Amino acid sequence: MSSQGDARWMRLAVELAWLCPPSDSAYSVGAVIVAADGTELSRGFSRESDPVVHAEESALAKLGPGGPDAPGDPRLPGATIYSTLEPCSQRKSRPRSCTELIIASGIRRVVIAWREPALFVADCRGYELLEQAGVEVTELPAFSEQAAAPNRHLKFLSSERSRGVCGHARIIRPSYRIATVCDFSHFLVIVALFCATGR
Repeated sequence: MSSQGDARWMRLAVELAWLCPPSDSAYSVGAVIVAADGTELSRGFSRESDPVVHAEESALAKLGPGGPDAPGDPRLPGATIYSTLEPCSQRKSRPRSCTELIIASGIRRVVIAWREPALFVADCRGYELLEQAGVEVTELPAFSEQAAAPNRHLKFLSSERSRGVCGHARIIRPSYRIATVCDFSHFLVIVALFCATGR
C-alpha cells in the first residue's frame, strides 16, 4: 500500500471514530480493513454494536469469527487493518484483546495513528506484541492529532506515559484561573509577580 493509500484509509478511520457514542471510560476509535488489492473489506467503530465493542473487534467480527477452528475471510492474511488507536493488549470486557484478535485473524499489517495513552491501561503493548508475532506495524504520526480529537472529552493524564497525547493537551496557566476570580487590576499585579519570579 502506498503512503497515499495509507492516508486515504486512515482518514476514513478518523471519520468512523467520530461516529462513536461518547464514553467517559473508553476511547473513540475507528477501524477499516482493506484487502491486498486495495478494496475495503470491513469497517467498525467503538461501541458500534454494543457498549463495550472495540473498533477493530467490530470490523473483524463482520468477516467471520477467525481462529483455527472457525477461519474468517480468506482475504484477511493479505489485508491491512487501519486503526486510529494502537490495538488494545489487555481488556476486562472481553476474553481476548484486539491485538489477539488481529493476530488470530491472520492479518499481516496494522497501521495506527497514535499509541494508546496511559489513561485506562498503564502500559498498552499492542504495538510490541503485534511485531513479536511477525505483524508489520506502521504508525502515522501525522494523523495523531486528528485521531485524538474525538477523545477530547476524556481527561488525559499529563505524563510521559501518555505517549504523544500530552503534547496536544492545552495547559492553563495559574494566572488565567486567577483572572476568573479577581478583577482586572488584581490580575495585572498577579501577572507581574509571576513574571518577576520567572514562572
